Amino acid sequence: MRIGHGYDVHRLVEGRPLILGGVTVPAAVGLDGHSDADVLTHAIIDALLGAAALGDIGALFPDTDAEWKGADSIGLLDAVMEKVAETGYAVGNVDATVVLQRPKLRPHVDAMRQRLAGALRVGLGQVSVKATTGEGMGFVGTGEGAAAHAVCLLVAREG
Repeated sequence: MRIGHGYDVHRLVEGRPLILGGVTVPAAVGLDGHSDADVLTHAIIDALLGAAALGDIGALFPDTDAEWKGADSIGLLDAVMEKVAETGYAVGNVDATVVLQRPKLRPHVDAMRQRLAGALRVGLGQVSVKATTGEGMGFVGTGEGAAAHAVCLLVAREG
């Protein structure tokens, strides 16, 4: 077994969609970044890469490369899953937390879990997504940005 941890943060800005876990969440602001800035999926990607000792998201998909401009993070996750599979490991489970002051994410969590489970090639019961706020403190609490934390367990594939 291998354990990985991932963390990502992006600034909130007007004129961008808010995409979390591959799901577009209705909001007045979205996350700014070179790709779609999906902090949840990015944190999961880094957790997977860390567990598999494959580097980090910035090394695989650098924000200096025009190829990744506006990239769909679920597509990036799919590419990472190919690399993880090549190491002989599969996802045991993923547990992630999004930290965002608003909007409330509870109505969208099930859709995020479903989208992520598909990309991770696991059952829904192997993916946990939680949401919390910054309680009005720090860059999250003031609405300047969002963050996500993720941990994953990789297990050796049978056969």
